[in-house]
Amino acid sequence: MKKFCISLILIIIIILTTACAEGSGNSDKSEYLRIHIRANSNLKSDQDVKYAVKEAVVSYVTPIVSECLSKEEAVKKIAEVKPTLKFLCDSVLKNNGKDYYSAIEVRNEMFPTRVYEGLTLESGYYDAMIIELGEGKGDNWWCVVYPPFCFTDVKDVKYKSKIIEIIKKWRNNE
Repeated sequence: MKKFCISLILIIIIILTTACAEGSGNSDKSEYLRIHIRANSNLKSDQDVKYAVKEAVVSYVTPIVSECLSKEEAVKKIAEVKPTLKFLCDSVLKNNGKDYYSAIEVRNEMFPTRVYEGLTLESGYYDAMIIELGEGKGDNWWCVVYPPFCFTDVKDVKYKSKIIEIIKKWRNNE
């Protein structure tokens, strides 16, 4: 009976937590790591190369962040691969005939409100991986690195619950 009561309490907590998160459509800004790629200028060639850089970055970063269990872990992994990521961005620029380079850093920046298939990220300051191409004065592209909303279909993003992991571990120990 004791195990049943504990299980029931945990299930209620999970249901209430999920209902609150889904009902608001909003989440704590500290849970997200955004990405912001700024083009050198608004010339068509600079905008085109921005999207080529975006494709290369998304292809490279997706498998890295998809294995992360927290934003902090994603930031750490990105810091570890930053030299490779910069080389990748600079290679795309060079292969497209550009004579400028990229600069990459993670910092806290202001973002406007954005809706991603039912998830609303309110305007405010978010930690973000900023990639500036050349002078970084052109139109930009931005999304969410962690959890990887921009890199996958949002419906396919799988969340890992610490509570569910604890329940599974507890059940396996019985």
